[in-house]
Amino acid sequence: MKISIAIPDSSLSEEPSKLDKTMKTAQIARACAIFRVDTIYIYKESSGSDRDRSLLRNLLRYVETPQYLRKILYPLSDDFQFAGSMSPLKISSHVQTSDPKKIKAGDVRDGVVVQYKGKKYLDVGFEQLISFYSKDEIGKRITVRFKEGYPTLSVKQIDKDEINQYWGYDVKEVSNLATFLAEWRSDIILTSRKGKPIHKTQKYFDEISNVPVLLVFGSPKKGVHEILGKHVGNIPRSHTLNFFSDQATETVRLEEAIFGILSVLNVLTRN
Repeated sequence: MKISIAIPDSSLSEEPSKLDKTMKTAQIARACAIFRVDTIYIYKESSGSDRDRSLLRNLLRYVETPQYLRKILYPLSDDFQFAGSMSPLKISSHVQTSDPKKIKAGDVRDGVVVQYKGKKYLDVGFEQLISFYSKDEIGKRITVRFKEGYPTLSVKQIDKDEINQYWGYDVKEVSNLATFLAEWRSDIILTSRKGKPIHKTQKYFDEISNVPVLLVFGSPKKGVHEILGKHVGNIPRSHTLNFFSDQATETVRLEEAIFGILSVLNVLTRN
């Protein structure tokens, strides 16, 4: 199953400090990496702010980026004041050798397109740049597979779909949630206390085990139904489910909901 999630730009609104906002983002990123989330969509919500949306987006992208590329892709910014406190993801794209002599044909690595003396090269975190012929713009992050190992180090660009291991999530922004959901071409799960308890829906989980699924989460102040309003009944291929039907707390925090629901889906959709 290819899972994506949609979270509001107000996700960090109740955190009192930038450190708290950073740590909450780190928990969301860890949960998404553990359970192989494909894309994190950040949608606009009435209680959200441009500042929190930018912080959430930048931190999610930063922690997903291999460490050896961060200085190239992310200039110094107040957004990253506490980024050093974020737990590393240690996904396959991060656990890479820093020694080019250990590179062999077939290895996969992320790099950034750079320009040197008027020519394009690829910076993959080694002291030497790699010759690279591409129409991609300077500063773009791409994924390559080595056609030859050291010392030639020739590469070809590939898509993440061509990689066997989990290679990280993408982060995208959505201006209108209802419109986005109406255009989604596969199954949608709206997470809500008003939903059907999951223990009554095992057949549904069997049906979606091999299709792309989008999980939609509400904000700290509003549930998905409140956010969508009259549009909630017009979303194709959607199901409203309650993953915490016997919760003992008044609320389930977003980072808790993401981790808990992804954990449950990981079990229920196993073939």
